[in-house]
Amino acid sequence: MAKKKTSAKTDHSIKPAPRMQLQPAEMRYAEELRALAESDTAPRPENWSLSPGAVVDFICGTDGVKVGKTKASSRVITEKFVGSRNLIQRCVVTLAGERGLMLVGEPGTAKSMLGELLAVGISGTGAFAVQGTAGTTEDQIRYGWNYAMLLDRGPSPEALVPSPVMQAMQTGKVVRFEEITRCLPEVQDALISILSERRMMIPELGDEDASVFATPGFSVIATANLRDRGVSEMSAALKRRFNFETIAPIADEARERELVNSRATAMLQTGNPSGDRVEIDEALVKLLVTIFRDLRSGRSNEGWQVNRPSTVMSTAEAVAVATAITREAVFFPSGFDPISRLPGHLLGVVMKDEAKDRERLLGYWDGPVRRRAEDGSPLWKRLLELRVVLEGEEPGA
Repeated sequence: MAKKKTSAKTDHSIKPAPRMQLQPAEMRYAEELRALAESDTAPRPENWSLSPGAVVDFICGTDGVKVGKTKASSRVITEKFVGSRNLIQRCVVTLAGERGLMLVGEPGTAKSMLGELLAVGISGTGAFAVQGTAGTTEDQIRYGWNYAMLLDRGPSPEALVPSPVMQAMQTGKVVRFEEITRCLPEVQDALISILSERRMMIPELGDEDASVFATPGFSVIATANLRDRGVSEMSAALKRRFNFETIAPIADEARERELVNSRATAMLQTGNPSGDRVEIDEALVKLLVTIFRDLRSGRSNEGWQVNRPSTVMSTAEAVAVATAITREAVFFPSGFDPISRLPGHLLGVVMKDEAKDRERLLGYWDGPVRRRAEDGSPLWKRLLELRVVLEGEEPGA
């Protein structure tokens, strides 16, 4: 008698959720947010997840907050933004007054990261966001329609597709508007009545449902790059609805080196197949940050003049270079010299806007790099030897 074939069993087990390349801030710092919320006894504005003081502690860090019922248990809150605590306090006070906050500065100064951290500390989420571009429409700020439902039933609340701004108004959350000056002026001005009257008109719905009123806690955090001035300048009426805060590059060199090291290390953990902690070469970070600061400011620490490139030498770019070079060392470790990769990556950063920036970088090599090499520094001597890379040659070719 033939054996009866048995069918393969179907695996009904729950599959693990896919890993994220970059978790949102509310997930990355969930434990810290929980600890702050448990220990936070100060008054909170309506619909805020934390008190104003706790929001500042969440962003600037603190030695420890009480966790649980025992006096001995506490949790350190890490510093997430390198900048003045007074600046963060002014931002929080602005949002506590339900006034719009505008973060301006050069590209790469962590304006978007600060906006997300503020939104997460206040609202528990940074998910309500609009990305400003030349193609951003007024519907993305106000509302749109489900056109199939609109044709079938006519204008109704069910056919409405709310924007992130409308959703934030309805729930009392903070909404982020990234790179607002990339949008056309008439699109930007859709925010004027929202920020002044705290309501959004929907005339298609008739008298009964014609307005969405902002719930307490709603506010807007916008960002704008100083390099975008003149692209789509904000109207005076819209500017008056915001408090402006300028986010400057990191002033302290040691703090910048520390930040580049920590951010690059965190980014490398995501892309490392072995899962082992990857160490960043200290000499690489020191050289990298020094070069970026010289080219950014137009002057070296020694007081030598530097011809600045047209591109912005931001801390974010320095993190990207440190990450890329170290990742190459992980994948191709045999005989790898991280310093030898630095000129090629610098050329890639500098030559984004103008071809003449190659000459400016070569001028930097013939100036501060050569002088430091002549003073006897082995690292700068090694960099000087790699000048050929900037001319399009590989060392030893």
